[in-house]
Amino acid sequence: MLRRLSIRNIVLIEALDLEFGPGLNALTGETGAGKSILLDSLGLALGARGGSGLTRLGAPQGSAAAVFEVHPQSRVAVRLAAHGFELMDGNEVILRRTITEDGRSKAFINDQPASVAALREVGEAAVEIHGQHDDRGLLDSAEHRAALDVFAGNTPQVVEIRAARETWREAADALEARRAAVAQAVRDQGYLNHAADEIEAAAPEAGEEDRLDAERRLMKRAERLAEDVSAASETLSGGMVESALMDAARRLQHAAPQAEGVLDATLAAVDRALAELGEAGLRIQEAAQALVVDPARLEQVEERLFALRALARKHNCAVDALPGLAAEFRARLADIDAGSEALVALERAAEQAETEYMRRAEALHKSRAAAAGRLDAAVVAELAPLKMERARFVTEVGRLDTPGPEGVTKVEFTVSTNPGAQAGPIVKIASGGELSRFLLALKVALTQRAVDQDLPGGVVRRGDAPTLIFDEIDRGVGGATADAVGARLRRLAHADVTPPDTGAGGQVLVVTHSPQVAARADSHWRIEKSVEAASGGEERAVTHVIPLDEEGRIDEIARMISGEVVSLAARVTAKTLIDSAADGAPPSAVVAGRPKKTVA
Repeated sequence: MLRRLSIRNIVLIEALDLEFGPGLNALTGETGAGKSILLDSLGLALGARGGSGLTRLGAPQGSAAAVFEVHPQSRVAVRLAAHGFELMDGNEVILRRTITEDGRSKAFINDQPASVAALREVGEAAVEIHGQHDDRGLLDSAEHRAALDVFAGNTPQVVEIRAARETWREAADALEARRAAVAQAVRDQGYLNHAADEIEAAAPEAGEEDRLDAERRLMKRAERLAEDVSAASETLSGGMVESALMDAARRLQHAAPQAEGVLDATLAAVDRALAELGEAGLRIQEAAQALVVDPARLEQVEERLFALRALARKHNCAVDALPGLAAEFRARLADIDAGSEALVALERAAEQAETEYMRRAEALHKSRAAAAGRLDAAVVAELAPLKMERARFVTEVGRLDTPGPEGVTKVEFTVSTNPGAQAGPIVKIASGGELSRFLLALKVALTQRAVDQDLPGGVVRRGDAPTLIFDEIDRGVGGATADAVGARLRRLAHADVTPPDTGAGGQVLVVTHSPQVAARADSHWRIEKSVEAASGGEERAVTHVIPLDEEGRIDEIARMISGEVVSLAARVTAKTLIDSAADGAPPSAVVAGRPKKTVA
């Protein structure tokens, strides 16, 4: 629910901080005092469209911040998480927006920068605003089916059918993909056979290209390498190195007996050198033989290497990838052979998924059709006390052209305000005041049904958001009708609509000119406009919002009854209205016949 609203430099409001509580919160005041500014400021914090005209004259920037207390499993928390935010301490969320004098704005969630779209999505989950020109739940036919499901208690079935629709979609997609793959394989069958045969005939081996390329490069360099090897062979075979080593060995052997072992290691090294010299000679001879190039072998290597590379270029792959490509071609050919069996299995799965979805969809459609009549009766029952006893409310239940994620049902609320007239879309038939009362009747019917159902987990709904705001929904009505409006607003505000472990109740904010509605409020604020001196000697209009205590409420409701001049009789009447509302008695007769203005 909305806990706090802070406004800075918005139109006529310089600085304002309001604390709201559960139950029915009434905002009253003279026309033009600034009630719409208050709602515009809240709308700004909720992501509504702003403009340069919102900033107070002379202020470079305005801002509005709304603090909500929400349940961790609520739709608000879900949308927060979807945008990467978490609830703050105390399960609070702060929505804030700043706007400059040239109309540029910045959005913040929990004091972290956010997009205006994210702010709007979270705000729509937190607050539902209704007025004569903002009856979204009734005017948007896309919401009618959801409202009917709330009334019918179909939420679990809707969740199940969404899952069934997703299963059907996945099965249908898998079937279509398989069909496309087999069809493509059939079209490519001739090519696949030829390509697989060609690669398998070539029989490329892993690493073969590297081996052939190395052998070819060696044979290409063999002539130059052979010259160096031959020169090395001649150097060793001349005998000069061996003769020198042997002469050194003889001399060392002659001197060794008199050297007391000093020459033993040296003599051993010379002996090893003679042995290694012989080994080197053998290796040079072997290298010389290896570098003898066979032209036929070179031609064979080059032919094989170039053939493999040409085959790889043809198939746009590496030589080492050719064996795998042949296996892939054979697998695709096998798919053609096994395709019919796989298709049969996928077709069976898709048919079963469709059958299951349609079974659930038909059951849900029947539930909706049956609930439509009950919803109509519940709404009509609420219309009678609102002085619309001759109006009709009809929930039209039809079928969608294409099954959707929530079934096959199409729902539209239609109304008839005159006897004998055909029911039509509510947005085209009802006037502004009638729309407001239809809306209120529908909300009350949904609330009562939700409470009666006692949905699993203790969660019931009176609307899509925990906070409902009604902007002058009682305009154009008075007396018993205004009394009925107030009674229903209070019922909405006190409905048990939250999980029991939260300790929170419902919350309704109403902007009203009706004393009967204001008398039923749990909390009451007066909005007034005054002219104050500004710096420089100029005067400016400023809006103030004043929380009212018991005496203040009596004075304000008396003003609403009698006008600018408040009489003693009006105060007595106001006190009686408040006491009657607190006792649950209908206070409509209290103000019947009272004059608008009486001089004390």
